[in-house]
Amino acid sequence: MIVVLCPGQGSQTPGFLSPWLTETVFRDQLEGMSDAIGVDLVAHGTVSDADTIRDTAVAQPLIVAAGLLASSVLLADGRRERVSGAAGHSVGEVTAAAVSGVLSLTDAMTLVHTRGTAMADAAAVTSTGMSAVVGADEGELLAALDRHGLHPANFNGGGQIVVAGATDALEALRSEPPTGARVIPLQVAGAFHTDYMLPAVDRLAAVASTLDAHDPIMTLWSNSDGSAVSSGARFVDLLVGQVSSPVRWDRTMESLSAAGVTGLIELAPAGALTGLAKRGLRGVPAVAVKTPDDLPAAFDLIDRNS
Repeated sequence: MIVVLCPGQGSQTPGFLSPWLTETVFRDQLEGMSDAIGVDLVAHGTVSDADTIRDTAVAQPLIVAAGLLASSVLLADGRRERVSGAAGHSVGEVTAAAVSGVLSLTDAMTLVHTRGTAMADAAAVTSTGMSAVVGADEGELLAALDRHGLHPANFNGGGQIVVAGATDALEALRSEPPTGARVIPLQVAGAFHTDYMLPAVDRLAAVASTLDAHDPIMTLWSNSDGSAVSSGARFVDLLVGQVSSPVRWDRTMESLSAAGVTGLIELAPAGALTGLAKRGLRGVPAVAVKTPDDLPAAFDLIDRNS
């Protein structure tokens, strides 16, 4: 049972799409996606610096576009029928919606463009951020978050929880971390997946209501609680609500394990989710498709598991 994983914000690095765009077919696809949303994804994937692509309004469509480029060849030549499911982390759920047939490529890019812009605008209202907390007792950490007025944003499994809120409160938590824990500031400009993002929800819902959602052609797991969702319309509703609610990637991995996953393929910009799977899905073979050079290993994993 092969499952495609779609990464979230923070996975991008300067120039990460350069190896893809040496091939005309990928460049043409990316130029088409750029034209559809009015954002120069070619430049942002090749020459834009780290600060530029950290901007939420840039990062989110760039990440989804990268995943769609990789999936266009990964799932070609009959391989789509041999992949059993998809799951995305945060904005990666938009990629997963396209991979699973819930949204067309154009609708996925329209949705993520709105999502990134709306979340960037919401983040600009107050100085907020996010930090990864590693190695904390969950109960002790949640109590500390209450004291500091912070929120759990991503339950990533493997002893990692990403927290979010006011920047001064995050610094206070880093100064006095829970017992045995490390608090690592993340290069993300906003308290995503918290109430700070509520202004973005209505904007995203308005656009989502205009899209044509289809039921998925493969198993599709949601970040809301890790469950499989068989209704495309329901998945899009959950995707909208996810903007201001926690990502339960820990439960997603539990569901993948219970479903009997035998192989994982992470789409570009890959690495973060296969890293989490090493702890949360021990022993399950995984391929991170960072560049086209990684595709043969992904093809081989599909061949060996079908």
